Amino acid sequence: MSIDQGTSSSRVIIFDETGTQIALAQEELESRFPKNGWVEQCPEELWGTTLAAGRRALEIAGLKASEIMAMGITNQRETSLLWNAQTGDLEYPAIVWQDRRTATYCQKIHQSGMAKQVSDITGLLVDPYFSSTKLVWLLHQNPNRSSDIYQRAIAGELKFGTVDTYLVWRFTMGGSHKTDATNASRTQLFDIRSQQWSAELLDYFDIPQALLAEVCDSADNFGVCDARWFGAEIPITGVVGDQQAALIGQGCVQKGMVKSTYGTGCFMVMNTGQELVRSRQQLLSTVAYRLDGTPVYALEGSIFVAGSAIKWIRDQLGLITQAAEAETAAQACNGETGGVYLIPAFTGLGAPHWNAHVRGMLYGLSLDTTKAQIITATLQSVAFQTQELLNAMAEDNAWVTQLRIDGGMVVNDWLCQFLADILNIPVERPRCIETTAFGVAILAGIGTGLFKNLDHAVQSWVLDQRYSPLMETELREKLIAGWGRAMRCVLSEYA
Repeated sequence: MSIDQGTSSSRVIIFDETGTQIALAQEELESRFPKNGWVEQCPEELWGTTLAAGRRALEIAGLKASEIMAMGITNQRETSLLWNAQTGDLEYPAIVWQDRRTATYCQKIHQSGMAKQVSDITGLLVDPYFSSTKLVWLLHQNPNRSSDIYQRAIAGELKFGTVDTYLVWRFTMGGSHKTDATNASRTQLFDIRSQQWSAELLDYFDIPQALLAEVCDSADNFGVCDARWFGAEIPITGVVGDQQAALIGQGCVQKGMVKSTYGTGCFMVMNTGQELVRSRQQLLSTVAYRLDGTPVYALEGSIFVAGSAIKWIRDQLGLITQAAEAETAAQACNGETGGVYLIPAFTGLGAPHWNAHVRGMLYGLSLDTTKAQIITATLQSVAFQTQELLNAMAEDNAWVTQLRIDGGMVVNDWLCQFLADILNIPVERPRCIETTAFGVAILAGIGTGLFKNLDHAVQSWVLDQRYSPLMETELREKLIAGWGRAMRCVLSEYA
């Protein structure tokens, strides 16, 4: 049973031992935006949708929980929760990874000269994206906090965790407070070389270590899901962050292999093996997975807005009624936007810009601009942002010659072809696009002894379609140059 708890939905997929998907259930999850740049979710909705999807998946599969060998959990990363260790009551809603409320605090860290030290220890850049400053806010600026919240944290009366940790805690009825090395590596409190919580950073951020979970391998004993939830106990034997799960699910377990996932955001991840690559282009060095105590590292480019831009034009602008209509619109105008570009910086910009203050812009509008062109520009923004990541990796001497893609957006054939055209490399879509859930299923299988290693992930990967570049060089360069002008306009506005 693979729990895939994402930003926009909670999904549960059940696989058999051959890797065949036999059931899928999904529950939508809403985010709230109480202030400009703030993004929150209700922890009880997060938990409730996960539980409902799990029960529904068992029903669809016609299985009892006693027939489930193991559970794996993969999750939206960096999203931060703080709860009462006895009652489970949350001290505040979940602060989502997209949230920008700590931008000013991050700026002060940069000004203090501490940012380089933080990056050296964690492999991450100082940005509101990560959990460290979210936890500082929860402890010190949270309007719901009690006067003794810090003392309660020191005394072990509170628990902190990313979504994986919270779900493990809930499934085990508070019996297990654990995370894995990939999720720990996204908190900005974890030393990715020593594979331990950094005493130096905990001291700097003034965070009591009693709050933090035990860090395990990605395939490990995380406890047992209590029988009250599904009718029988289920061992939890795999936990991994969603993008790292997709890397495994795409079979990218050899050094140099690259995948890019298009969900709420977009995340390009390159397996760098046991070599910890330090980027000169503001990419992230992170843990890809850890097995038998040995970490494998990755180089990552993170884009905050991909599929959420499609959701925006659907829910906020009403330009489409369902996501599939975006492909129809792009085909209708033959991919021609009339010079319109969307910079979807709704919650700032991630790699390679890392600007928490910038906001989105529609650039190049005229009286001739059509609805279809705005929709198409929204789709194209995903490819242009990916091209920036590709260039950054090349500058770091991490050359990408072909790209495996997955996520909900890649059912759009037009977008897949446009990606290949703009990146000017072959793009490969697997037959199973549920790579995130499949990746953690592999880890859970390793954790329970069903699989010996990651070879099963490689053997199970099957190509669905390969998209080769077809666009003429002159047009590609013209489109990329236009994106560059639009991006410079946005960045100069918020300089």
